[in-house]
Amino acid sequence: MNRPRATGHCELLGAILDQAGHAVIATDPDGTLRYLNRYALELLGYESDELIGRRTPLLFHDPREIEIAARRLGKRLGRAIAADFSLLAAALAVDGAQEHAWTYVCRDGRRLPVSLQLSPLYDENGRLRGYLGVAHEIERQRQVDRERAIAATAFESQAAIMVTDADQRILRVNPAFTRLTGYAAEEVIGRRPSLLKSGRHDAAFYARMWQSLNETGNWQGELWNRRKDGEIFPEWLTISAIYDGLGRLSHYVSTFSDISSLKAAESEIHQLAFYDPLTGLPNRRLLLDRLAQAQAAGIRSKRHGALLLLDLDNFKTLNDTLGHDVGDLLLIEVADRLRACLRAQDTAARQGGDEFAVLLGDLDPAEREAGIQAETVAEKIRAALGQPYLLAGKIECFHSASVGISLFAGQDKPLEALLKQADIALYKAKEAGRNAIRFFDSAMQTALKQRAATESGLRQALVRGEFVLHVQALVDAERQLIGAELLLRWQPAGRSLVPPGDFIPLAEETGLITPIGLWILDQACARLRRWADDPATAGLYLAVNVSAKQFRQPDFVDQVVAALERHDADPRRLKLELTESLLLDNVDDVVAKMKALRERGVRFSLDDFGTGYASLSYLKRFPFQQIKVDQAFVRDMLADPDDAAIVGAIISLGNSLRMGVVAEGVEDDAQHAALAAHGCKAFQGYLFGRPVGLDQFEAGLLHPPAPLH
Repeated sequence: MNRPRATGHCELLGAILDQAGHAVIATDPDGTLRYLNRYALELLGYESDELIGRRTPLLFHDPREIEIAARRLGKRLGRAIAADFSLLAAALAVDGAQEHAWTYVCRDGRRLPVSLQLSPLYDENGRLRGYLGVAHEIERQRQVDRERAIAATAFESQAAIMVTDADQRILRVNPAFTRLTGYAAEEVIGRRPSLLKSGRHDAAFYARMWQSLNETGNWQGELWNRRKDGEIFPEWLTISAIYDGLGRLSHYVSTFSDISSLKAAESEIHQLAFYDPLTGLPNRRLLLDRLAQAQAAGIRSKRHGALLLLDLDNFKTLNDTLGHDVGDLLLIEVADRLRACLRAQDTAARQGGDEFAVLLGDLDPAEREAGIQAETVAEKIRAALGQPYLLAGKIECFHSASVGISLFAGQDKPLEALLKQADIALYKAKEAGRNAIRFFDSAMQTALKQRAATESGLRQALVRGEFVLHVQALVDAERQLIGAELLLRWQPAGRSLVPPGDFIPLAEETGLITPIGLWILDQACARLRRWADDPATAGLYLAVNVSAKQFRQPDFVDQVVAALERHDADPRRLKLELTESLLLDNVDDVVAKMKALRERGVRFSLDDFGTGYASLSYLKRFPFQQIKVDQAFVRDMLADPDDAAIVGAIISLGNSLRMGVVAEGVEDDAQHAALAAHGCKAFQGYLFGRPVGLDQFEAGLLHPPAPLH
C-alpha cells in the first residue's frame, strides 16, 4: 500500500492514528482528501493513492443518501444545498460537531452503516485548515456494546467468577463468589486462589491442571474447595487464560458453581441403578460388573473364584399367608445375615424375588481346595439363614436355603454361562430335597461327596473300632531294636486300608484329631504296660505323634497323666513326638506343658527337624531329648551335597545339645553307614522294617532290647 511519507511529529502522529480502532479521515476546506489512516483504508477497501487528492463525499458516500440529506437541510435553511461536500460543511456550521449516521459504499460494493463525527481544523491564527472525520462502524459498535452488556450480565450471574492477574493475584470477584465461598470481595482482593484449597487434591493434581492451562489456555473439571467457614464442597471449575494484543498472558478468569446437589443426585442415581432398593445389596447389573472384574483379577492371580446362587425354601408360602410386607422384612433380614457371613472383598447381591447371589474371589489356586473353601462359605450361609427369624418383633418363622455353586478360573467361562451353571446347581440342590448345597461341576461334586463321606465315616470310625495301630522299628548304630513309632491306620468295614494322608489332614481340619489322639495315647499306654511284663519288650520305648491341636488343649497334661495312671505305664518308655510348627505360638505354654510331663518322666522328640521354621536361638528352651532328621534329607544325602551337609549339621547340633538323633527314611546300607559316620546313633526306615501291626511286631521280636537311652 502506497502512503505519503511524513516527517518528524507528523510521522509519529500518523503512526499513532494507524493504531486507532476507527476510521480517521482528514480533508482540505473544500473536501479534498489529505489523509486516511490504515483502519479507514482497510474499511473502504482502497489504496491510499486512489483517494488522496480527490474530493469526498461522493467517493464513498451513498449518492441517494446525500441528495436526501441536502434537500432536508436546504428546507431547514430556506436555501438550496448542493449534494456534495458542501452539505457536510453546512450541517457542521448549523449543528456544530455532532455524530450523524451515514452509509459508506466500499470499493467492492458493500454498504456499511457508520456513525460519522465531523470537526473543523483551525491553525494557530484561527483560519480554517480543513476537516477531520472520525467514523465508527455502527454494527461493530453495537456488537461491542452487546458484548459489554453480556459480560456485565454474566458477571452478575449465579456462577461464581474470579479474575486474577498473570501472577494469580485476585483482582475482582462477583457476588456469586461471595455467596458460594463466604468471602467478601475485600477479603480476597490481592490474595491468591489457594486460600480456597480443601487439601483433598495432591500436588500432582494441580501440576496436571496447570500443564493443561499452559498448553491449551483453559482447564475445566471437578474440584473440592473450602468455604470460609471450613466446609468442603464440590465445584465444577473452568479457568481461561487471557492474552493481550501482543500475545502476553494478562489475566486468568475462573468460573465455578457448587455441584453438591448434582453429586447427591448422581449418588442417588447410582444407588438406584446398581443397588436393590429393598435390601441395599448390589443388584444383578452390579453383580455382573463385579463378576467380570473378579474374572479379570483371576487371570492375573491364577486363583479361583466362585459364584453362589441361593434362594429361600418355601418363601412363596410365607408371602401368600402373611403378606408381602412380612416377606420384605424377611428379605431384609436375609441380606443382613449374608453380609455377616462374607469377607469385605466378597459380594452379596439380590437377583430378584427371594433369589440372592454371592461372589467369592481370591480362592485357592487348586480347584479342589477352592471348592472346599466355597463349600465352607456356603455351609456358613446355610447355617445362618437356617436360624429362626423374628419379624416385626412378633412373627417367628423358619426358612432354610438351597445353594448352587459354580467355580471359575479367570475367564474360562462367559458370564452368562457361569450364571446358568450356578442356576443349574441351585436346581440340583432343590431337587435333592432343599436345604442343600450342590456344585455344577460333576467332578467337583463327586470329590466333595467323597470328602463328606470320608468325614462322616471318620466320625464313626472310633465308635466302630475301625482304627488300627501299626508300628515301625527304631534301632541303634548296631541295628539293635530300641523302640518303635506308633502309626495310625484306618480300616473301614468292607473297604481297603485308608492311607494316613487321606484322612489325617481331614481329622485335623474337623477337630476329630483330638479324640483320635486321646485314643492313640490310651492304646500306647496300654501297650507299654503289656510290654513291661515281657523281657523281650520291657526295655523298648514307644513314640506317639501328637498334633498341635491336641497338644494345645488346656488339659493335655492331665490327659497324658491320666492315661499313664490308668494303665500303670512307665512314663520313661513313652516318647511324644512334636512338630516344629507347634513351637511357633504360645512358647511359654508349650514349655510349661513339656516341663510338667518331663518331671513325670515322659520324653519328647522333635519330629521332621529342619523342615519347619523353629529358631535355633530358642530351641534350647524346650526340653527335647531327641530330634529326628526328616527323611527328605536322608533320601538324597548320597547324591546331593547340600542334603548331606544339612544332615551332618543336624546330627552335630543334636549331639552338641546332648540330644539323641534319629534318622528317618533309611532304606539302604550306604545311607546307614554315612549317617553313622556323621555320628548318628538311632535309625528308622525300611532297611530295618516296614510298618506292621502291633501283634505282628511283637511276634517278630527275636532279640532282647538294648538298654534304655
